[in-house]
Amino acid sequence: MNSFSYTRADAVETASREVSNNQTAQFVAGGTNILDLMKYNVERPTRLVDLTRLPLKEIEDTDKGLRLGALATNATTAYDERVEERYPLLSKAILAGASAQLRNMATDGGNLFQRTRCYYFYDTATPCNKREPGSGCSAINGYNRVCGILGTSESCIATHPSDMCVALAALKATVNVTGTEGERTVEFADFHRLPGNEPERDNNLKPGEIVTSIDLPADGERFAKNFTYLKLRDRASYAFALVSVAAALDLDGDTIKEARVALGGVAHKPWRKPEAEDLLKGQKATKENFERVAASLLEGAKGFGSNTFKIELAKRAIVRALTMAVNGQH
Repeated sequence: MNSFSYTRADAVETASREVSNNQTAQFVAGGTNILDLMKYNVERPTRLVDLTRLPLKEIEDTDKGLRLGALATNATTAYDERVEERYPLLSKAILAGASAQLRNMATDGGNLFQRTRCYYFYDTATPCNKREPGSGCSAINGYNRVCGILGTSESCIATHPSDMCVALAALKATVNVTGTEGERTVEFADFHRLPGNEPERDNNLKPGEIVTSIDLPADGERFAKNFTYLKLRDRASYAFALVSVAAALDLDGDTIKEARVALGGVAHKPWRKPEAEDLLKGQKATKENFERVAASLLEGAKGFGSNTFKIELAKRAIVRALTMAVNGQH
């Protein structure tokens, strides 16, 4: 174990300054990911700034929808009556991830910062541009079953592991952050980033910025009836998605007024393509129309050997998820 110092933050502004002034410091809340990474020697922070005593645990109604405090646990959020009734897609996605014990500790804000579960990222004996920029990507020509097929680059084909984030992408959530330069709001689509030539960067936050809350928009309640979260994985529980689909429909009879589709397990960030969703506006809820959306969402997909099967799997999963959503199968 590498030595490190530990401090407990008493204010958001104080915590932000501590980390922004120290490039080797990191925040910790539930610790369900960072502590594992430290044990594997993947992350080696010299200082941990504990956020758990900050007043960011509340889930509250706002004039624009529902606000999730960044320190609300995944379990608290998934079982909150307002989330279950108005945003059940999010509840189902959270409960599809991890285990009950982890959900009791993991925070909503922390979920956004999960690191990839690419095998080579965790194996410090192998090159990995995400772990050590410039060293190379072992996954491209290696065993890449869990890796990405969309938005990849020559530097990295890792995927984002979160289930919760896939639902948040479909619901068009926004993220509130505070840093040394003040407060700002980030559209969820802009929070995470594709690897490009900087795969070590998972998101677009500035140094020291802290997520304080996540806002679920009121119009997301339109999808509380016809939705599903479909997660395809190697085993039925406690496994990360090979492909996951958050599908939600606003229906008028059998005509689609609006559709939302986000994919997990296929890219460096939750994958959503509004122009593909637009193909369903005003259309009938048919298999043929769902197949058109699937083809659009997977346009440009590229397999790397062990994960090439994901392309067809994702297309079929999209059609299946949308069909389930139409039928109210959750």
